Amino acid sequence: MFYEPKHGHGLPHDPLKAIVAPRPIGWISTLDIQGRPNLAPYSFFNLVHTRPALLAFTSETLKHSAKNAIETGEFVFNLATRPLFAAMNASSGSLPEGVSEFAAAGIAEAPSRMVKPPRVALSPAALECRVTQSMEMTDLDGQPSGGWLIIGQVVGVHIAEAVLNNGHFDAVAAQTIARCGYRDYAELTALFAAPRPDDAL
Repeated sequence: MFYEPKHGHGLPHDPLKAIVAPRPIGWISTLDIQGRPNLAPYSFFNLVHTRPALLAFTSETLKHSAKNAIETGEFVFNLATRPLFAAMNASSGSLPEGVSEFAAAGIAEAPSRMVKPPRVALSPAALECRVTQSMEMTDLDGQPSGGWLIIGQVVGVHIAEAVLNNGHFDAVAAQTIARCGYRDYAELTALFAAPRPDDAL
């Protein structure tokens, strides 16, 4: 089949999110301007640069996490894992502004070092970030989409010793999960390695 997104796909569910998958889950913690914690997963998320290390997540409307990150200039990425799936999923629920998903989902907080928002205590990795850019995205005609892009520079990294293996972060040991579209998720259970053509040079 072929379709132009502006004309619709005619399928029961949007296939785009399943085609561009698996996707890292941006489990984002923030504080609002009153200092109240917020925690929510975002499936449009990724590391987008290495020097400096930059992360980006998008919000299809100006939801609490995005709004908080823009207003305070800080957020934390918490690695979502299979043991934490139920908590992560619970934190995706719609709660009134100012109500903590940490408390509602029974998720323990841990203090960050470089930013004010707390991190998920049981997550095996967390990246503390300060916002470098944010913008409302537009379409081809320059019309506002209602969706927001937030980019943050990593200023602090937490890694649990249990997921370090010979100096490498072990994503299999961490039981990292990813979003696969619809209501589907994947757990990373195996890796394979391959040299690049220039590795021997």
